[in-house]
Order: sequence, then C-alpha cells, then structure tokens
Amino acid sequence: MIDPVVDFATAATMDGVVFADVRYYLDGRRGRDAYDRGHLPGAVFVDVDADLADHDAPPAHGRHPLPDPGFFAARMASLGIADQDRVIAYDDSGGVMAARLVWMLRATGHDAALLDGGLAAYPDDLSTDPPRRPPAHFTARPWPAERLASIDDADGGGFVVLDARQAERFRGETEPIDPRAGHIPGARNVPCRGNVDDDGRFLGREALRERFAAAGVTDAGRVVSYCGSGVTACHNLLAMEHAGLGVGRLFPGSWSAYSHTDRPAATV
Repeated sequence: MIDPVVDFATAATMDGVVFADVRYYLDGRRGRDAYDRGHLPGAVFVDVDADLADHDAPPAHGRHPLPDPGFFAARMASLGIADQDRVIAYDDSGGVMAARLVWMLRATGHDAALLDGGLAAYPDDLSTDPPRRPPAHFTARPWPAERLASIDDADGGGFVVLDARQAERFRGETEPIDPRAGHIPGARNVPCRGNVDDDGRFLGREALRERFAAAGVTDAGRVVSYCGSGVTACHNLLAMEHAGLGVGRLFPGSWSAYSHTDRPAATV
C-alpha cells in the first residue's frame, strides 16, 4: 500500500490515479460550490455528508457515523472509483477533511493517500470541467474491527486517547456544534491542523514523531483518535502512520456521540 501522504510529483508518476476533491466547510459554505469554481483536472467531488456518512443514524451516533459498507461502495462506484484505483484526495485545509475518505479507503484495503499541500500544490490552472468517468466496480468490504474504537475504548479503555480538535474546543471554552462542551476525560489534545505547516504541507516525519511523543504516543497501535464527528480525527491517524508509528483506531462517533451521553466531560 502506498504511503498515506504523497506529493504531486509522486502522484503524477503513479498508474491508475483518481484525484478526489473533498472540500468541506463548517461555516455554511458548500464544498461542491468550491469544486465547481475550480478543481484538479479530472478530479471527482466527494461529499463528506452525502458520500462518507450514514444519513439515517440517530443523533446519538454522532454527526458523521460510518455508512453501511454497501452504501459506501455504491457511492464510490457511482463516482467512477474502482477497486484497483489509487485515490489521491485533497482539500484546501491541510487535508483535515480529505483525511476521512483516505482513512475509509485504506481501512478497507484500498490504495489511497492525501495530496501533500492540497489544492495549492497543483502547479497549473484549475479546471471547471465535470469529470468523465463511467461507473466502476467497487467491492463492499466491512469496516475492520481492529481499526475502530467504541465509546468504552475511548472512555477508560486503556488506550492513549487523542482529541484532534482545536484547543479551545478541547478545553471546553466554546462548543459551536455539539450538545456539551469539553472532552473525554483522560484524552490528550493533538490538534490535527498542527500536523502541517503554513503551506498545508506535512511536517517532516521526525517532527511528527516528536509531536506525538509529547502526547505519549510512540506506538499508534494503542491509540484511539477522535474529534468532533470522526472526520478530522482521521488526519491524526494518517499522520501517525506517515511518521512510521503504525496504525491506530478511530472512534467514529467522536465528541458528537459522547456529548449525547451522561458520561462526564472534562475541561481544562
């Protein structure tokens, strides 16, 4: 399997590459509108809400619970993404949104990576042409249990628990989306946006290892990653894998599920 982070020069030499635009915003803007204004030539648009989450789950499952594997496979196939394709995903926010698609694909055994530097890494003019990809065959595969964490794993389950949200949400100073403010007791804050520099490119592997070591992580195999709704938490998981720390677990419901319970919330 390819590294979870690749630069454009490397991606351009690969066979069977499909670029996926996964721009997504929490401020009311629509990723599809941004895609229509300009995207990498041939890129398909993947909607975090419509393609990468379960529409029918109750609120207690979180804002972006993982979809049924058959639904996910059907959405990928409809976009022209086939089993054998290598998907290189990007956004315009350091990969923190596109990471969800990359994690889902890699967890089910498909070659996928984040485009280092995102949209800004593309050196030529953007396109407004729609993609011309026919429907493909994409096999439905179950979400592997060893890649997932339950709410009990995240809450006192003996794992190192990382919260990928910005520090002010972790500390409970603000909570613009979910029912309660704060974080899971015992969690350690590693804001995912700190995995990249000001240009949206990943820090070097040694710098990433130092960053996670400061949070007590030397082996991702004992890590549970969460965020607000299981989207940006994937960025920390990919960053750890890219840094050579191994493969951790995602708590898909994340804070948006935890905050619906009567379990204690911590603030600092």
